Amino acid sequence: MNSRNELVRNTVWARELADEEVERALRGVSEKHYAKGSYLCHRGDRYDYWTGIVTGLIKMSSIARSGKAITFAGIGAGGWFGEGSVLKDEPRKYDLVALRDTHLLMMSRSTFFWLYENSVGFNRFLVRQLNERLAQFIASTEYERILDPKARVARNLAWLCNPVLNPDVKELIEITQEELALLAGVSRPVANRSLQALEEEGLLRVEHGRIIVADVERLGDYGARSGFE
Repeated sequence: MNSRNELVRNTVWARELADEEVERALRGVSEKHYAKGSYLCHRGDRYDYWTGIVTGLIKMSSIARSGKAITFAGIGAGGWFGEGSVLKDEPRKYDLVALRDTHLLMMSRSTFFWLYENSVGFNRFLVRQLNERLAQFIASTEYERILDPKARVARNLAWLCNPVLNPDVKELIEITQEELALLAGVSRPVANRSLQALEEEGLLRVEHGRIIVADVERLGDYGARSGFE
């Protein structure tokens, strides 16, 4: 198993940092493991860490006043999240749930702010990350309102392959149909039927406990060319 030193040095943001900045970051990063189904935090909790996923899968979600469950994003291997809450020093406005056994790296707020105030490379990374996350949330609002379930499944898979937000996922997504259903906000049978249809269209291949994506671009645009049928 890789040491914490190696794990930090291999993160997507560490590539932007000078050696002395990485050394400073190392002093403020810890590790933690969460079992499948565990909550990292509930909406309204203080969670003063910028957090990255070494292995596993996290769902960022909330419950509306109507009682409807809303999923904002799924975050996979290599992804980092929570920079907005850390920057604003506010409680989390969503639940964070481990959909499978998950290994995390957790950067303290003080270390995050040291990098934010001293590292040009770290700020370049944050701008890209925040811009991509904004695009994801705008897109999720669109497909929650106007896309059919199969298109929502397709686009959730495409976001998991996003090289900025989930850089270690690439085209092989370690995810079960149950986990995908939770992310897409559909039932497991609907997720199963959707995956079968997408596989028949040549966009992906379903294997036990994982999905191999053949065409990320078409998955990301799924439903757009058909009038959101």
